[in-house]
Amino acid sequence: MLISSSGLPAALVVFLGLLSALSPGSCDEQVPLILWTSEGVSSPRLPPPTGGHIVGQQQLASYLENALNEGPRNVVLFLQDKMSVEDFTMYGGAFGNKQDSVFPNLEGALMSSSSPLVLPAVSWLASNAVIGQLQDQLETSPLYMDPETLSQLRLNASSPALLVFRLPYGVGADLMSAKEILSGNDEVIGQVLSIMKTQSVPYTAIYTALRPSREAASLSVEAGVGGGRSLLQARGGHRERERERERQRKIKEKTEIYGPVEFKEGEDTCILLWAKGLSVSILRSGRWEDHDLTPSTFGEGVSPKLHGSSCDKSRAKLVLSYENVLGHSSFKLIFAMSQRLYKVSARRWFTLDAVELEYDGTRARFNGSRSVYAPAEYSFRCESVTSFRWPLLVPHSSKDPANQWRVSFEDLQIQGFNVSGGEFSYASDCAGFFSAGIWMGLMTSLLMVLVLTYGLHMIMQLHTMDRFDDPKGPAISVPQTE
Repeated sequence: MLISSSGLPAALVVFLGLLSALSPGSCDEQVPLILWTSEGVSSPRLPPPTGGHIVGQQQLASYLENALNEGPRNVVLFLQDKMSVEDFTMYGGAFGNKQDSVFPNLEGALMSSSSPLVLPAVSWLASNAVIGQLQDQLETSPLYMDPETLSQLRLNASSPALLVFRLPYGVGADLMSAKEILSGNDEVIGQVLSIMKTQSVPYTAIYTALRPSREAASLSVEAGVGGGRSLLQARGGHRERERERERQRKIKEKTEIYGPVEFKEGEDTCILLWAKGLSVSILRSGRWEDHDLTPSTFGEGVSPKLHGSSCDKSRAKLVLSYENVLGHSSFKLIFAMSQRLYKVSARRWFTLDAVELEYDGTRARFNGSRSVYAPAEYSFRCESVTSFRWPLLVPHSSKDPANQWRVSFEDLQIQGFNVSGGEFSYASDCAGFFSAGIWMGLMTSLLMVLVLTYGLHMIMQLHTMDRFDDPKGPAISVPQTE
């Protein structure tokens, strides 16, 4: 829905909640999408969808294309893990309590925009493809950033840029935790918009999510109008439809999970690699330029070039070849692994010795053997393997070209030995046993034990009196010398 700026804060969540209630489908398949431009920048007024209509992938691509053809082509995408319309109705102060709203920065940005676009019901399959659609329309790679790195970036209004900010969402029974996380996400939005305002560069902002945050069964308007008997029948039929939609959703999720990169020596698979995200960055003229290698490495119908890969019982090397990466016509990403027997543990371990970048005759080397390792019969898995933030990969030396590069793997899993049946073995996770919570518990317990020990020691120092005063007899005289 296209909403004017007058009276927007009070009407934002009301309109979102009304349109979601009119939706014929359940909200567990849809996410909202909000689009606006920077203050003082006019954008085309786009026709809103009809009430209850779910925006699909093609229609969303048409909305984005119309907005970017005449509006600013510097796009700021706030991509939350999960979000539903109910988040706005529950935490947006929909009933006049604006002091309780957790979206003050978002509402302020919508008020300052000339023509914001609010789509309450967007298919989550379409929202998952929004980065690819923007990348195709802007003809530029996405830059995954945070407010700290954005302040060091200098944007140009003449050249398009796609800045992606990932926002978390808490899942659990504690509603206050979700409210606090949404409030923190709104603060991040405010920081980003404030930095963009200081750079005086017009931009188009988009706020959406990858998945819905709630799975609430909502009755359609037609079912609610009838009598008691028809209402019960509608509820029973709605449950059946909900079960069918849930089954279809699980099938879609399974089909979306792409397979790993697989290298075979003859008929046997000897190396497997999988990652949710894979990107490289290079430092040029004081700024980092990013390139996402995920679409060229993983996915249905994607066959990366593995020429130069090899494996045997003690060493394995996986070579991924690309073209036109950050201005380099030839680019290779090389994983060098080895396994050997360690006498202390009396078992064989495999290590990722190095991750190398080979481009135009130059080779940059990152060492990973100190942090990336697992038993030889296991695979290695880690949620984040990077060379710049809590690095597990470090440059080989201070003069190595790797100091000008950054490598980032999101949800990495790799296995170079003892692969059986073309599937990963049991994963050895990189998470340490002693987490911050465990250390806090141990220190608190130690402090309580020390306090208890001190108290027992003081009690043991107490002595019983050996002289007592008899009220019927003479008073006891205690000399001062005793």
